[in-house]
Amino acid sequence: MKPMRRSDPEMAWVIALAGCVSVLSCAVYFRHGSILLYGDAVAHINIARRVFDSRTPGFLQLGTVWLPLPHLLMIPFLISDSLWQTGVGGSIPSMAAFVAGAAGLFRLVRGVLSFPAEPDLAARIAGWIAVLVYAANPNLVYLQATAMTEALYLAFFIWAVTFFNEFLQQRSKTWADISSVTPRSLVKCAICVTAAELTRYDGWFLGAAIGVAALVTFFRSEPGNLKIRRSLMKFVLLLAAVPALWLTYNGIIYRNPLEFANGPYSARAIEQKTAQPGFPPHPGSRNLYTAGIYFLKSAELNVAEGYWQKLWVGVLLAGSVLILFFARRLRTLLLLWVPLLFYPFSVAYGAVPVFVPVWWPFSFYNVRYGVQLLPAFAVSMAVVSYFVLTSARNPTAKAVAVSLPLLLIAGSYASIWREQPVCFREAWVNSRTRLAVETELARQLKMLPADSTILMYLGDHVGAVQQAGIPLRRLIQEGNHRTWKQPIDPDGLWEQALSDPARFADYVVAMAGDPVAMQASTQGLHSLVKIHTTGQPEATIYSARSSSGNR
Repeated sequence: MKPMRRSDPEMAWVIALAGCVSVLSCAVYFRHGSILLYGDAVAHINIARRVFDSRTPGFLQLGTVWLPLPHLLMIPFLISDSLWQTGVGGSIPSMAAFVAGAAGLFRLVRGVLSFPAEPDLAARIAGWIAVLVYAANPNLVYLQATAMTEALYLAFFIWAVTFFNEFLQQRSKTWADISSVTPRSLVKCAICVTAAELTRYDGWFLGAAIGVAALVTFFRSEPGNLKIRRSLMKFVLLLAAVPALWLTYNGIIYRNPLEFANGPYSARAIEQKTAQPGFPPHPGSRNLYTAGIYFLKSAELNVAEGYWQKLWVGVLLAGSVLILFFARRLRTLLLLWVPLLFYPFSVAYGAVPVFVPVWWPFSFYNVRYGVQLLPAFAVSMAVVSYFVLTSARNPTAKAVAVSLPLLLIAGSYASIWREQPVCFREAWVNSRTRLAVETELARQLKMLPADSTILMYLGDHVGAVQQAGIPLRRLIQEGNHRTWKQPIDPDGLWEQALSDPARFADYVVAMAGDPVAMQASTQGLHSLVKIHTTGQPEATIYSARSSSGNR
């Protein structure tokens, strides 16, 4: 295979077109006030912001449940008060990742189908089909306009598989002289996997899958080659470093290596709080088969509505069969199927529910997880199109081979736009009552003196503070203490302010049931405003000064 040219007009077009889609869609969703619908998006933005905007700033404000890389990437953009308050600062890394993911998918598909020759017309068309499936997907287009982590993870996921495939191709190309193989692509793959591992826990499973694939591949072909063995061992150790460091961090800071998995803010703890006696916590709990079909249904909903979904399942199956049995050189692509293994296990045994609107309990929760299978759908469509195109014997057959995928993509995505993207509906349905209480609370907070200090639990309604544009350093919140002091920090600012609000704060904001509300009920504070919203706990703003003459 000839070296790839530095000038790649097709790649430039992919980047330019994906960039236009990204910017225009973000502008539209921003104009309609939709980029902050997801509560998780608001939380991501404010976790990043409080690293430098807090009464106790520092990297420990990143917490433990969510991995740190998305927040670190947001920080430079959230220094701007405007980009923070509007949420656009949290969208920028997602938007850049969306473009990078489209470019990576094009490079992967075009490169794997044309190897070992220069890309021919069929491989290039297949690459464009894959990009179209990916970059025109309405659900991903919405998610990349927000501060959610899906687009960012997908970019690292796709590029990790791309670089791993290129390393395998390089090894195959230089079979006669194995000493000439350089680990450059393998190093790039390791960097992308490491970034994925720092973005979502899916990345840990991806690291294990690529590590196993590398071990099987190399020890079957060159078990005695010292150079390859050393490169491989460094590769595997680098993939294992992030999980090891995260466990160590949790062990040191929280005195529990699995704090992110079983701590008070973990998915398991949330499941236990919301579980109803006598009922399973969620569909698929302790049932791998049910968990698998719920995840697959969420993936179908992310690519189409109605009868179009079955066509995509057929494409996925056809692409899998072609890769497994008719094109050995394409088997690296099967790494894109990793979510089909990870998510069913997460749903069944990891306290991670997936609710889809068409099945019980007929609601929306984590439906967006299905978008993780989008690269596999895109590659399957590209592979099927490539095989049909290369088998066609006349121009008419070739035209049909190109037209059918385009019609399926157009029909499927039109069906999504008619119903609205399921990820958008998930965000909108689950945000209505939260936004109502936060909007009214923000209006009341704006009336407080600009130099006042506020005691508030930010876990559920930090969006009110963001809407009001109140710097987080004016708040005393649950992160203002030394987390390594377990189970509580008696000398921490948060704990001291809870026990004596009048000494530390001018005002107290309590949501019924949160730690501030439970403590405020024993302090005799003067209530200023009560906010009642259907489906949300009552919010109360207290004056702390009125209960004491000093602060």
